[in-house]
Amino acid sequence: MRWLLNLFYILLLTILSPLIVWRVVKHGRYRRGVAEKLFGRQAPVTDERPAVWFHAVSVGEVIQLQKVIDEFRRKTANQFRIIVSTSTDTGYDLALKRFDDCQVTWFPLDFSWAVCNAVRLIQPRMVVLMELELWPNFLAECQRQNIPVSVVNARMSERSHRGYLRIRPLMAPLFSRLALVAAQSQSNADRLQSLGVVRERMQVTGSIKFDGVATDRSSPATDRLRQLFGITPAETVFMAGSTQEPEEKIALEAWLACRRQYPSLRLILVPRHRERFDSVAELVQAAGVPLVRRSTLESAAQVISDAVILLDTIGELSACWGLADMAFVGGSFGNRGGQNMIEPAAFGATVLFGPNTRNFRDVVLAFHESYACIQLQQPEQLAPTLARLMSDPAERECLGAAARETVKAQVGATARTASLLADILHSSPMAERIRRNAA
Repeated sequence: MRWLLNLFYILLLTILSPLIVWRVVKHGRYRRGVAEKLFGRQAPVTDERPAVWFHAVSVGEVIQLQKVIDEFRRKTANQFRIIVSTSTDTGYDLALKRFDDCQVTWFPLDFSWAVCNAVRLIQPRMVVLMELELWPNFLAECQRQNIPVSVVNARMSERSHRGYLRIRPLMAPLFSRLALVAAQSQSNADRLQSLGVVRERMQVTGSIKFDGVATDRSSPATDRLRQLFGITPAETVFMAGSTQEPEEKIALEAWLACRRQYPSLRLILVPRHRERFDSVAELVQAAGVPLVRRSTLESAAQVISDAVILLDTIGELSACWGLADMAFVGGSFGNRGGQNMIEPAAFGATVLFGPNTRNFRDVVLAFHESYACIQLQQPEQLAPTLARLMSDPAERECLGAAARETVKAQVGATARTASLLADILHSSPMAERIRRNAA
């Protein structure tokens, strides 16, 4: 079976090779971590503690993973060596910053030789995957070595579920191998269970995204950006974050339409992917609007009041949400399925997003039930909605307060998840061996 998969992956890479080469040349992607990805190579280990391997695909998962690891360390008295792997350049860079006392590596491609070598070198006592990242050869190798694999903060959209159902006979063995699936909601749990997850290994813990989010609009990180951007108390900030094309254009046009009547309205744009920073900058400049890029900003003296701020750095989005009075969360007017709207809500911003939020269906439902958000159906609705909110500060404050309270009511998933992981680890077939090694 593994060699059939290897052949399939090789054929797939061959077919995609023109696209891969183009991305390498144009964006510099896929150049890093080749030895780890293709051959499973790892840095030499000097820490003799048993290892637990955590995997997060990209930036968003890395941020959530930090909460889980911190709580897991507290639950287990820091007796395990932590390995953090990721699959993207931005995720890897952020992991290096967030986990400076852990081994950070690249997740191997699902070739049998790569995963076998990585597992052999890391020798994990447990593997923890964020959200849902299942690879057949990797899971088979973990099963062969009696290594429990858990999925935390697990979710599956209805669209993905329909796709998986078509290949359920192939996928059910993968899902049945999981030692624990900690789902964000009961609906996610039901979908995953229908694909083969063993009922006794399924737990509904809630969404980790609600835990540990910043709520202080005067935190040092947010205040630093406020001073750097020259934002005054008399100004109102509209921020469009985690955006994809053409959402920056939609936000820019809505801001320009409102600014004629409300000149104190500021705009901050934060594209979802860094390779689009330059094209978004060109979009703003083509509209004849002054632009300031965060990456080149050294002092507030460089900012003029009618300039658009482009946050073109990695790792500052969370702090920047604390500046927003009105927050449009991107990925919701396109086909991405939405982005995380919990962070701006936790700061008490008025949260807006488009119709496509399938990736955050349960989160959106919680906000709707609390009257804590505005969901737009058409891009043309953004400008009049901003104008209405500017004319009615009381409505803005009411929506923002409801959003903040909704987030507070959902906390606790991280502690529940860490407890389950500790239980799984100490009840696994390796538990006795771990205790003997630690003795």
